[in-house]
Amino acid sequence: MINASLAGLLTGLSLIIAIGSQNAYVLRQGILRSHVLAVVAVCAVSDLLLICAGVAGMGAVVQSAGWAVEVLRWFGVVFLGWYGIGSFRRALRPSGMDAADAPRETLPRVIAKAAAFTWLNPHVYIDTLVLHGSIAATYGSTRWGFAIGGCLASIIWFAGLGYGARLLAPLLASRRAWQVLDSLIGCMMLAIAGGLALGGLG
Repeated sequence: MINASLAGLLTGLSLIIAIGSQNAYVLRQGILRSHVLAVVAVCAVSDLLLICAGVAGMGAVVQSAGWAVEVLRWFGVVFLGWYGIGSFRRALRPSGMDAADAPRETLPRVIAKAAAFTWLNPHVYIDTLVLHGSIAATYGSTRWGFAIGGCLASIIWFAGLGYGARLLAPLLASRRAWQVLDSLIGCMMLAIAGGLALGGLG
């Protein structure tokens, strides 16, 4: 069980650490210290649900329901494109560069965005339902130990990213620094949206 949990932890970290749209949003909210707990909770709980579903066998269902993943893919393209354009707009009109003075979004809006970054990303289903599920299956009776490790990886990563991001705040005290950050986030969002639109999941 311990070996399976360790394998799940390392697998989860290897799949989640790549900086994608979800991680970029968690990072930005962490730097702004805006509803960090809610964002971390939404992302971590979503991962926990998906990982457990994958280990329970939902990965096979997802693989056979290509049309559903295709629908999510295009919703993801639209959402990421919209958010990317919004990032460029913020870069053109930077304001409130101090975390204490930065403009705050309402809690429901932040939760909705965190959920969208998670559930409208078709890659999350591949990583959690399919990959976690298929790898966990190789551990037989200890597959739920593997699931526990994967779940711990998500909790550790999102909590560390969300609450550790505030250490970057001194580096982003100027308007210019935030212009660069928002421009980079905008480029990332549009690049991911373009990749989904042109290349699908392959």
